[in-house]
Amino acid sequence: MYKIIFIILAAASAFIPATFALLLGIVLAITFGNPIQTLSKKASKYLLQISVVGLGFGMNLHSAIESGKSGMMFTVISVIGVMLLGVVIGKAFKLSKNNSYLISTGTAICGGSAIAAISPIIDADDDETSLSLATIFVLNAVALLVFPSIGRLIGLSQEQFGTWAAIAIHDTSSVVGAGAAYGEEALKTATTVKLTRALWIIPMAIATTFIFRKKGKKISVPWFIFLFIAAMLANTWLDIPERLSAGIVSGAKHGLSASLFFIGSGISINSIKEVGLRPFALGIALWIIISLSSLAVVSFM
Repeated sequence: MYKIIFIILAAASAFIPATFALLLGIVLAITFGNPIQTLSKKASKYLLQISVVGLGFGMNLHSAIESGKSGMMFTVISVIGVMLLGVVIGKAFKLSKNNSYLISTGTAICGGSAIAAISPIIDADDDETSLSLATIFVLNAVALLVFPSIGRLIGLSQEQFGTWAAIAIHDTSSVVGAGAAYGEEALKTATTVKLTRALWIIPMAIATTFIFRKKGKKISVPWFIFLFIAAMLANTWLDIPERLSAGIVSGAKHGLSASLFFIGSGISINSIKEVGLRPFALGIALWIIISLSSLAVVSFM
């Protein structure tokens, strides 16, 4: 009976926000277990990859490059800086290489989408992926609530706040929400700058295949990343009807939610006990560093 209920909930998870889908999977795994563990692992892997490719139809290369020209150097420094800091702090916190890398990638680029793209490449298990995603989602929720108030308190302009939100908040959806809460111009700036940062998924994914290459083992080519690039280029240069591209992106987001449910359902109590609060400590440390440093920079813009 529980197996049937689990499958129904898995199907329903595609129609709820990704954060709640992940949490639902974690709660079920901890309380009742996962009756289709093997199938869940396969479903999460391939559904994640398909969803990442689908998200490419929501990106325009020209817009991303044009919007990012002014802050290109700052973006490069912040992405590389966060990744290096993440590795160093992760070692200090005695986190696994995968956990440190996933949380750092999510912080540096675009939250859950970056983690979704990178986790299959490094063969991260469900525990590592779930804990990394949970860390990023919690910090996203906090930022969405407090950033607009902080911006108004210190008198940031619309453009300053939009830039700050795009750099210091992880997920695109939370960036858009914070920008919209601050004002129309902040929303436009936040969206375009975040789009530029999201493009870093491509070089990061390719570089990761070499960084995590095991000795004596051939490089596992992340073909879905190249399909993601193809989707983005198609959306940029081909005359794809807007309703079609929007429909594909919407379907990809539903698929992402379902895949996060399956990932969450694969977590174990033992792994949570073993790792404890260290992933959250790393996420918070990186978030504070990138938030304060980016705020200092935008304040002088």
